[in-house]
Amino acid sequence: MLRVGLSGGIGSGKSTVAQRLVELGAVLIDADVLAREVVRPGSPGLAEIVERFGADVLDADGALNRPALAAKAFADDQARADLNAITHPKIRDLTAERMAQAPADAVVVHDVPLLVEAGYAANYHLVVIVDAPEDDRVQRLVGRGLTEQDARARIAAQATTEQRREVADAWLDNSGAVEELVAQVDALWRDRLVPFEENVRLHRRPPQRSPRLVDPDPDWPRQAQRLIDRIERAAGEKAVRVDHIGSTSVPGLPAKDIIDLQLTVRSLADADELAEPLAEAGFPRIPEITGDTPHAFAPDPEQWAKRIHVSADPARYANLHVRPDGSPSQQVALQFPAWLRAEETARAEYLALKREVANAHANDPSHDAYADAKEPWFAKALPEARAWAERTGWTPGA
Repeated sequence: MLRVGLSGGIGSGKSTVAQRLVELGAVLIDADVLAREVVRPGSPGLAEIVERFGADVLDADGALNRPALAAKAFADDQARADLNAITHPKIRDLTAERMAQAPADAVVVHDVPLLVEAGYAANYHLVVIVDAPEDDRVQRLVGRGLTEQDARARIAAQATTEQRREVADAWLDNSGAVEELVAQVDALWRDRLVPFEENVRLHRRPPQRSPRLVDPDPDWPRQAQRLIDRIERAAGEKAVRVDHIGSTSVPGLPAKDIIDLQLTVRSLADADELAEPLAEAGFPRIPEITGDTPHAFAPDPEQWAKRIHVSADPARYANLHVRPDGSPSQQVALQFPAWLRAEETARAEYLALKREVANAHANDPSHDAYADAKEPWFAKALPEARAWAERTGWTPGA
C-alpha cells in the first residue's frame, strides 16, 4: 500500500483535503479520531488516566472531561509526559492495526495534525501539507467561535511554515476558493498518488525520460534529505551512511532533474537483504544493473559491484546507488561532487561536457548512451578528484 502523511496548521483546510481524498478512494486514518478512541469510556487508556490524574477528570457520564484533564496534564512537563506515555503507544498500536486492515492496493492517508512536531515524516512514502495564509486561517477559526487572540496563539504554538516545507513532498495552497483546493487534490490523486501506489505494489519504476539539463533548483538538497530520511528508516542498522551525491548535490550546477543518492552498506550481502525493505519504502531495485564501470586505479570489476534502486514516485525521479563501504565506487561517489564544489575549473569542464552529451543523446530515455559518452572524461577526472581529496585531506562530512 501507499502510506501518505497528511498535515497542515489549524485552519488550513486539511479536513477538506482528507474528505476529498476519501471520496476519490483513499483509506483515511484520522489521528484525532484514534486519540479519542483510546480513551473512550471503559477503555484501558481511560482507566490509566484516572489512575494517574484522579477521578475528577471524568464528567458526570464517566467520559473524559478534556478541559479538566488539560488543566492537570499541562500544568507541568512531567504530567504532560505521563499523559503522553499513556496515550501515544495506544494510538501508535491502533494506527498500525488500522493500516494492516487496509487493502494491499490502498492509498492510506494518515491525517496527523502534529506530523511535523512529532517527527513522523519518514514513516510515509509521501507527505502532503495543506497551507493557507495566517490571516485566512484566523478568519476561519474565528468563524468557528474562537477569538482572534486565541486563534493566533494556537497557530503560533504549531510548526512554522518553513518547518512544514522541510517535510512536504506535495504542497497544497488553500488561499483561494474551495473548488481550487479540490482541483489540486484531484490532480495529486490522478497524477501522483494512484501511479505511485501501483509502482510501489508492483515494484516498478516510473516511465523513463530522456536526459535534459535544467537550471539548478535550490530545493534539491531539501528533497534529497526527505528521501534520505526514508532510506535510513528502511535500511535500519544496515545503513552505514546515506548521502546526496551527483550533480544535484553541487550548488549552482545545471543537471538532470534526478536526485542521486548513495546508501553505504558493509557488504553486498547486506545490500541484497535490503532489496525488499527498500522496495516497500518506494525504491524498487533495477536487477540488471550490478556494477559501475571499472577505472584504471582499481581495474577489478568486483571492486565496482553495486546494487541500484530508483524512486517509484512519478513526480520525484531519484536513483539510489547501494555500495559497500570503502569500495572505489563508494569513495569516488563522495569525492567527485566534493571536488566539483571546490574546483570551479572542473565544474565548468563538467558542465560543458554534460551539455554536449545531453544534446547529442536527447532521445535516449534509458540514459545508457548519455552515461557511456561521459566515461572518457571520467577516466581522467576521477583520478584527479581522488588526488584532490588526498592532497587537501578531504573526508566525507568535512
